[in-house]
This record gives sequence, C-alpha cells and structure tokens, in this order.
Amino acid sequence: MPFGYCTLPITLRIMIHIRKHTIFPEEFPEAWASDWGEDEFGLWMAFTFKGVRQAFRWCEPGTFLMGSPKDEPERFGDELQHQVTLTKGFWIADTTVTQALWEVIMGENPSEFKGEDRPVERISWEDTQAFIAKMNGLKAELKLCLPTEAQWEYACRADSTTPFCWGDQMDSMQVNFDGNHPYNKGSPSQYRAETVAVKELPCNDWGLYQMHGNVWEWCQDRYGAYPAEPVIDPQGPESGDSREPRGGSWSRYGGYCRSAYRGHGDPSYRDFHIGFRLARGH
Repeated sequence: MPFGYCTLPITLRIMIHIRKHTIFPEEFPEAWASDWGEDEFGLWMAFTFKGVRQAFRWCEPGTFLMGSPKDEPERFGDELQHQVTLTKGFWIADTTVTQALWEVIMGENPSEFKGEDRPVERISWEDTQAFIAKMNGLKAELKLCLPTEAQWEYACRADSTTPFCWGDQMDSMQVNFDGNHPYNKGSPSQYRAETVAVKELPCNDWGLYQMHGNVWEWCQDRYGAYPAEPVIDPQGPESGDSREPRGGSWSRYGGYCRSAYRGHGDPSYRDFHIGFRLARGH
C-alpha cells in the first residue's frame, strides 16, 4: 500500500493511484472506523467494540448472473439463472460474526463449538435481528443489517461464474464441509465435524472468508421463486414464512456449498450449523 494512501481524500487517491476499483464509496474512511486501508482485495474498514474487531469489505455496484446454469452439476430447480444489477455499492463483513463479537453484545454464547474466533452458531434469523437492533442501538452510525440474497451471492462469487468462487471443484483445504460427500464425483477429503475459526481457510478474491461452508449464513430476504427477467436491486418477496440461509456448512455435502445453492427455513430455526454475516445499509 503506498505511503499515506489511506489518509488522503478519495479524489486525491483516484488521481495518484489507479487500481481495479472504479466506483468508490461516498465517504472513506467513515468516522466510526477504528482502522481502514486498501490491499490486494480492495478497500476495507473495521470497527472495534470493547476490544473486539470486525472488518468490512467494499463491494462495488455491478451486474452478475445469479443462480446456476442448467448444466451445473447437482443444481436445484429453484436456482433459475437471471441477470441482477446492484446499483449501489455496499460493505459486507469479511467474516461471519464471531462468538467474541456476539458475546460482547449479547452477554451470552449459544454456540455448540466454543471458541472466540469461531463463528457464533445456533442462531435463528430472529436472533440476528435482535443482535443487529442492539448493535445499532449502541453504534447507530454502523447501520448494520443482513445482506440481501443478491448481495450475498454477488459477494460470494467475487466475479466468478463457476459453482465455487475459485472454480468447478473444491476440497476440505478450501471449504469446511462433510468431505465424505464431495461435489460432482470429486475425491473425498477431511470431515472435521465441527466449525473452524472464521479465517482458518482461504478467502475469495474480494477478501471474504468462508462464504462456502463452515456455517450457513442468514440473508435478509424471504424465500421465493426467482424471476426469469433481469432485475435491479432485488429485495426478495414481500410475503412468505421462510428466510434464506446461504453457503452450506461443516455438516453439509459439497453440492450444498455452491455459490448458487439456496437454503430456506423458518425464521425461528436455530442449530449448530447456522450463523450470519453482517452488511451495512444506507
């Protein structure tokens, strides 16, 4: 990173440094940030609350194909591929919420597999809303929320079009999943039968960790059928009983960890393979 780069106004930074980013956030860094910068993955900012740190990555506006092509192995019928345009950039956490962050906000730890740097799990969608409301009450400037399903898949794919963000196949060196059941006739690999620390395995090309596997991640949307036509800034159905977890988990087969796979469950459902990742609203 060039000397002094992060402390310069965005207009000056654009003039002195050309990089992959073409659309910057309106304000960077924001006043709440405890630290910030730019690396090979892009822009990032972090907050620190009572000694616990959470970083966020900048995702530019863009257009991508959401869902899976008809020839993708192990696809499901609700993954209809369609064009999605996100007109606004957004910040998304580089990891799922850790047990350390959950505990410092909520005062307890419901997780089955204990560890400060492991993801908090046994979290329902309703629990995520309670956490977000409490966190925003303490630090309103953060404007925390869950990502929409479209934001989640856009960030997970990180410009990829393959079943996984790095290609057509994966193993337990990349994803924490049930390695006894690999994807698409792949070779069996390790089955850990528990969560791992949120940064233990490699990140994607946008600096986001374990969007495949480890724990399911709740999204804001209700579950519903995809449209066949292109859509702009989708928010999901206006009604419905189920909410959307994405990404698969340590206990699921390889095919469930694909970028396009869609989970759905009751908003009160909680188990030791489901957690969440924060995003920031406008």
